Amino acid sequence: MKAGSLPHLLFAGPPGVGKTAAAIALARDMFGEGWRNNFTELNASDERGIDVVRNKIKTFARTAPLGKATFKIIFLDESDALTPDAQSALRRTMERFTTTCRFILSCNYSSKVIEPIQSRCAVYRFRPIADKDIEKRVKHITREEKLNLADDGLEAIKYVARGDMRRAINTLQSAAVLGKKIDAETIYQTVAMARPEEVNELIELALKGDFMKARDKLDVLLIDQGLSGEDVIDQVHRATMNLGGISENMRVELLDKIGETDFRLTEGANERIQLEALIAHFMLAGKK
Repeated sequence: MKAGSLPHLLFAGPPGVGKTAAAIALARDMFGEGWRNNFTELNASDERGIDVVRNKIKTFARTAPLGKATFKIIFLDESDALTPDAQSALRRTMERFTTTCRFILSCNYSSKVIEPIQSRCAVYRFRPIADKDIEKRVKHITREEKLNLADDGLEAIKYVARGDMRRAINTLQSAAVLGKKIDAETIYQTVAMARPEEVNELIELALKGDFMKARDKLDVLLIDQGLSGEDVIDQVHRATMNLGGISENMRVELLDKIGETDFRLTEGANERIQLEALIAHFMLAGKK
């Protein structure tokens, strides 16, 4: 890419898929060893008001680039957290300082970035990292760090990560603190998640109509393992999506009820009552 041909960029995608790394790699490739002199990074979730656009961003944008660079780069992370007024001010700033500055905006949800900004940027959408790529990187780290990662531990990391490379690496690092041998049990203890088999057992008990046993399994997750209601509902949703042996109509009905329960938990309802009601609904659906 020619130095003067870089447009404003908008990187959109879930956390941990390489948006920030891509922006830094681009700056290093374009500016070489002195890339830090012509690159600044701001986190919009920390400073999300209009003042940060009027002061910090404008101050950096109006100064001339250093060295042989023809422009500077401002990387604005989590730009979807900017207030509407700040985004409107940013739109005008992007127009005024095009000769001396390029913007790279990063966000989780491009729909929260106003259309005038999106139309000024080349939009790149990042997908979750594939499991095979997470596996490759985790194995490389374990070799370099001389860790003993069991096969079930690797599968647990991929389950926990859900396409988030940063979370996969952080999980591995946290588990390594407990010892050189890392298995699935260590991983799930580290991240405070239930084993997928336990969640599947909870759902199967409910669908078979055994409410009390399903309730006992829920107690194990909430009390013995200390999971929150939001953690449980998230894993129940994942398990229901992959559940075999049920019709599509039943899956839709169960997912609808899961969504309703999740909303009520978000609004502050009692998690035990809501989760027990969800189990009851699964039991009734299984009898149809």
